[in-house]
Amino acid sequence: MLRIYVLGIMFLFTFQLQAQDDLMAMLEKEDAKQTNYTLATFKGSRLINGQTVETIAKQHLNFWISHRFGAINSGFIDNFFGLDEARIRLGLEYALTDRLLVGAGRSTIEKTYDTYFKYKAIRQSNKMPVTVTAYGSVATNTMKTGYTMESGTVMRFNNNLQRQSFMGQLLIARKFSDKLSVQVMPTVFHNNLAENIYMENTQASMGFGGRYKLSNRVSISAEYYYNLIDKAEYEDESGQKYPYHNSLAIGFDIETGGHVFQLHVTNSRGMIEKHFIGQTIGTWQNGDLFYGFNVARTFSFEPKPKK
Repeated sequence: MLRIYVLGIMFLFTFQLQAQDDLMAMLEKEDAKQTNYTLATFKGSRLINGQTVETIAKQHLNFWISHRFGAINSGFIDNFFGLDEARIRLGLEYALTDRLLVGAGRSTIEKTYDTYFKYKAIRQSNKMPVTVTAYGSVATNTMKTGYTMESGTVMRFNNNLQRQSFMGQLLIARKFSDKLSVQVMPTVFHNNLAENIYMENTQASMGFGGRYKLSNRVSISAEYYYNLIDKAEYEDESGQKYPYHNSLAIGFDIETGGHVFQLHVTNSRGMIEKHFIGQTIGTWQNGDLFYGFNVARTFSFEPKPKK
């Protein structure tokens, strides 16, 4: 009789395990049918100089302050290692939807106004390996004609159309884990007026970037833009020609509630694609580096729920 009880209990136990396995398999199939989107590939909508695939929540506003000091190798006595100089960009971006935002900014470099849009076309999920965001901008140089660029080139405009520059970019990113995110940024931009006869009006670049979280609030980030056209050269006052260089930046992101602080070092002085991709004259080898930071503050314009 005891044997019968033991066999019965073993049978019931085996049946229960089988039933649990069948139930788990059914739940896994149901989960596979649902689309689970990846969140927070990057913390902010800007990586360092360039953009990320991220947009912001609908009816939210981002206020960006970007700041670059002078070259670190400019000396202690004359320039206090670059801290005596400053270039600034102020920008606003507003989300029309959770996937579409528009923005505008103004840079002290060439007194440039820029407007742009970002649209998150594809989102990474359990069914899609990457996030893809389209990004486009228009920049307008408002300097008086005949001014001298930082490279030494004298720029003269015959009409206002020559002041315009256009940029198009695809941002393609994958979040590999909670800590690591990687992004590539194929880019094309066009200047209605080329800087000199040695430069093409239309130029292309391939960008690479990523971030690695060191803690819940701190991450290290980097980005690099490789220019695909070798004819980008500038000419100084003596007539000597020099090539523009690829942009490389390394920094830290620090999250503090509604603020994101980005501290970085880069060989680029500019803070929009026209400048940091197309007009980088500094090199890491020679110490032509600029310390800078970005600060972002987010404001919500969502209507408060009725009580």
